[in-house]
Amino acid sequence: MDGSSLQRVPVGPGTERWRTFDSQRTVVVAARTVTSTVRMLEVLPQLLRGDERVCVVFAYDPTSAFSGGVLDLLNSSGCQVMPWEQLAEVPADLILSASENIDPPGGDCPVLVLPHGIGFHKQVPDSRGEGTRLSGLVPDRLLKRALLAVSHPDQAAQLAAWYPQTAGSTVMVGDPCYDRLLVSTPQRDVYRRALGVGADCRLVVVSSTWGPTSLIARDPGLLSRLLSQLPLDEYRLAAVLHPNVWSAHGAWQIRVLLAAALEAGLVLVPPTRGWQGAVVAADAIVGDHGSVTLYGAALDRPVLLGAYGADAVPGTAVAELGCRAPRLDGGRPVRAQVEDLIDTHQPGRWSDLAEQTFAAPGEAAVRLRRLVYELIGLAEPVPGPSVPAFPPPLTRCAQVTSTVVSLRQATPGEAWQLRMERYPGPVAALGEEASGEMRYLACDTGEPDPKRLLNASVLVVSQAQPGPAAAVAAAEGALARNPGCLLAAAAADDGRCVVVLRHGPVLAVGPTGDVTLAAAAAYACLRRQVRLDTAVQLSISLGAGPAHPLSLLPLPAGTCEASQFS
Repeated sequence: MDGSSLQRVPVGPGTERWRTFDSQRTVVVAARTVTSTVRMLEVLPQLLRGDERVCVVFAYDPTSAFSGGVLDLLNSSGCQVMPWEQLAEVPADLILSASENIDPPGGDCPVLVLPHGIGFHKQVPDSRGEGTRLSGLVPDRLLKRALLAVSHPDQAAQLAAWYPQTAGSTVMVGDPCYDRLLVSTPQRDVYRRALGVGADCRLVVVSSTWGPTSLIARDPGLLSRLLSQLPLDEYRLAAVLHPNVWSAHGAWQIRVLLAAALEAGLVLVPPTRGWQGAVVAADAIVGDHGSVTLYGAALDRPVLLGAYGADAVPGTAVAELGCRAPRLDGGRPVRAQVEDLIDTHQPGRWSDLAEQTFAAPGEAAVRLRRLVYELIGLAEPVPGPSVPAFPPPLTRCAQVTSTVVSLRQATPGEAWQLRMERYPGPVAALGEEASGEMRYLACDTGEPDPKRLLNASVLVVSQAQPGPAAAVAAAEGALARNPGCLLAAAAADDGRCVVVLRHGPVLAVGPTGDVTLAAAAAYACLRRQVRLDTAVQLSISLGAGPAHPLSLLPLPAGTCEASQFS
């Protein structure tokens, strides 16, 4: 279905002959942008669950600059879609929309406009002229029959102050998205697992609205800078881009622009599902004047503003956040700013802002369903509406196959207690070593970039081999194929590791089964010119994790029995 052919069922001439459910009312959902359509798909199941009396059909309005992806979303969701032109022939009882810039045909059918973000906080380009308009405000011609749902009485007052003609056209229902976020908070660990965040990791979510003043437009290199400075084993980075960015530029273009960051492990949250779980799971949010940043603040997440546009409307909750939240300093290392943001965050810092933004928390579904049934003239069904948690994010994250490894002395005076930090190779520069640091490039043997393999000092065979002899053979083969590397590490399927030195013995490294740690231990010995013809003891901690004691034992030439790995 492409949205251009007329629908015969469940609406259309003679539809009674074809449909199964004898509906008493018809609700038409205006689908104009991905943003607004997603919001309606999130809200509607709570409002109309189990009620066969109400027929719902979606009318596709292709007039938006951001209509790309709407039909794909509707079709993948199993929605019945009719072209916008057919709306004039459908005896609708209510038109629902989360896009204010719709132009339904004349008639007395009421129109209920839900916000697709938070309030009226942004000036956006006016598609019908050269100027701008207030996002969320319907055109004057629609005010006569439209109701605007708001999440707080202050929004209605602000709107009436700016546009007196809106007085009497607003209705306070709360925010159904915020209510679901609150219900979703106990699922935080579920979302973190879905995003690949380990128990000892911090999740930083970068949130960007759309347009030239957005974070992704002002600082498109921020994602790579964050990835290059946040240790791979201590942080996970996720990006939430406004659906209008996806609609305007396409998924292919976005992934090409962010290719290095994606190769470095960036979790790119899709536009139709997942930002809510990412915000709940976040340890910090780096954002701008978009709604997602404000939702994060309302959930008591530490917020750092990487951009703040002049198109933000003064006197709104977003403007208040812009005045109070710390700003990202482009002249300072971003890691220090992120760590300071998390470590100094005071719980409850944004509680007053949440109270000023979301009235009657937990009641939005009840209020909204009551309003909808009043507008269509039916008694509400029982029981009341449910408010489910958001589903886990659907994301894919690339395996990082090259890393810049930094080894430092963990404790002054303890030469063999080392701390290791890893940074993704696609974005991290090898650079010069700091005092007391050993720094090298390590690559998995599956690394697709031949330039990184050529410059690597250490090779890692990530796939466990069937026995010690096979592990040694795999490491020797990796060294033979890459003559510039100093050593290669591999693991046997019994969990023990071997390291093959280009100019030295074969080492059994235990008790760890982590080839990354085994390779780091051998590299440190080479750099410190430690004799490896006898056993060597040291320990390495991966980031802020516990220290791993390691033993490096040279194997006699031609032998690699499992007993020698103890």
